Amino acid sequence: MRAKFVNSPIAFAFGMLAMMIPSQAFSAFYSYYYVEKLGLGVGLATVARTVYLIWDAANQPLAGYLSDRTRTRYGRRKPWIWSAIPLFMMTFCMIFAVPEGLSGNGLFVWFLVALILFEGVATILWVNYGALFPELFRGERVRTKASAIQQGFQIVAILIGSAVTPLLFTRIGFGYMSVVYAVVFAVFMLLCMGSVKENAEIAEEPRLPLKEAFRETLKNREFWIFNLANSFAQTVNGLVSSMIPFYAKYVLRIPEAQVSILLASVFVSVIPLVAVWYRIVRQLGAVWGWRVSLAAYGLSVIPLWFGSSLMSGIAAGILVGFGLAGFLVTPPVLSSRIIDRDFERTGQRREGVYTAVGGFITRSSGLISALAFWVVGMTFGYVSGDQPGPDPAGTFRVLISVVPLCLLAIAFLLSLTVMRDGMPPGRELSNDMQEGG
Repeated sequence: MRAKFVNSPIAFAFGMLAMMIPSQAFSAFYSYYYVEKLGLGVGLATVARTVYLIWDAANQPLAGYLSDRTRTRYGRRKPWIWSAIPLFMMTFCMIFAVPEGLSGNGLFVWFLVALILFEGVATILWVNYGALFPELFRGERVRTKASAIQQGFQIVAILIGSAVTPLLFTRIGFGYMSVVYAVVFAVFMLLCMGSVKENAEIAEEPRLPLKEAFRETLKNREFWIFNLANSFAQTVNGLVSSMIPFYAKYVLRIPEAQVSILLASVFVSVIPLVAVWYRIVRQLGAVWGWRVSLAAYGLSVIPLWFGSSLMSGIAAGILVGFGLAGFLVTPPVLSSRIIDRDFERTGQRREGVYTAVGGFITRSSGLISALAFWVVGMTFGYVSGDQPGPDPAGTFRVLISVVPLCLLAIAFLLSLTVMRDGMPPGRELSNDMQEGG
C-alpha cells in the first residue's frame, strides 16, 4: 500500500486541492471583499495589483532558480514547500482578517502589504509543486492521465473555493472563513508531501550559474508563446470567477445567498467534463486538444451576455464549465514537453526555472484582469459598490462575456503559431508505451 501511495497521481493531486481552495477563494472574492464590502476604490485596487506584479516579476524566476540549485537529502522541492506551509496559512488569513475601522489609505496599505506577503509565499509553493510534475510523471500518456486527475481535484477545489465561500462568509465572516481554509490547506498539503519521493539522481547534477540558467529559457520562442497564450486564457479563469458575484447582483439581480448556486453551475459541471476532455485529448493529441479547448472556451462565454435570471445564468454557467474543463487538462502536459525538449538540448533539468518563468507569465493575467476591470469600470462609470454608476449591468456583461471572448480569441490565434511539429496522436501513445507510461 505504501508503494502505491508514493508518487501516485491521486496523492500528488492532494497538493492541488490544498492550494487551490484558498487560492480560488482569494481570486474570486478579494475584489468583491475590498471594493464592494470595504469600499476600496477600483483605482487603488489596480495600483496594489500592479505593485504586486513588479514584485512578482522578481520573486517568480528567483524562486525557480533557487529551487533548481537546492540539494538536500530530502530533495530539491520538498524543503521549500514544508517551510512555506505555515507562512501561507498566516498570510492568507491576513488577506481577509482586516482590522475594523480601516478605510482610505489605511485600507490600501493593508491590502498592498497583505497581497505582497501572500503572493510571495504562494510563489514558493506553486513553483516547487509545479516543478515536481514533470519529474514525477514521465511520458505523455502518463502525464495526460495525471493532469486529468490533478485538474479534477482542482475543479473540486475551485467549487469549494467559489461556491462554499459565500456560505461561510455570510455565516461566520471573512476572517473566520480564512482560518477554516488555512487549516484545510495544511491537512491536504501535508498528505501530498508525505507521498512525494524525489529523484535522488538529480541531486548529483551540477548547479548552473544564474545567467546560464536563464539564457535558454529566455530565447525559447515555443515556451514564451505557449505561456503567453495560456496567460490570456488564465485571465479569463480569474475574470469570470471574480466577476460572478457582481454579475449575480447587477445583471441577474439575484440575492447574495444564491451566488453559490450560480458558481456551482460552472464548477460542478467541470468535474465530469474533465473526463470527457481527457478522451478528446487522447484522440486529438495534446497540442490540438489544447487548441480546440481554447476555441471551445471562447465560444462558451458568449451566452453569459444574455443572462437575465438565475436559471439562464445557470444554463450559461454550465456551458462555461465545458470550455473551462478543456483548458485545464492540457497545459501541464505541454509544459512538461517543453521542459523535456530543453533537457534534450542542454542536458540539464530546469523544471524550477521554467515553472517559475511560465508561472510569472500566466500569473501576469492578474494585471490584465485588473486593468480590464478598471478600464471597463471607468468607461461605464462604475467606481465601487458605493458608486456603481448609471449602468452597472452593462459593466459586468462586458467584463464577463465580451472581454473573455476577445482574450480567448487571441489565445487561440497564438496557439496556432507554436508546436506545429507536434506528433500525431498515435505516435505519441506509441512513444509513451516505449517509455513505460
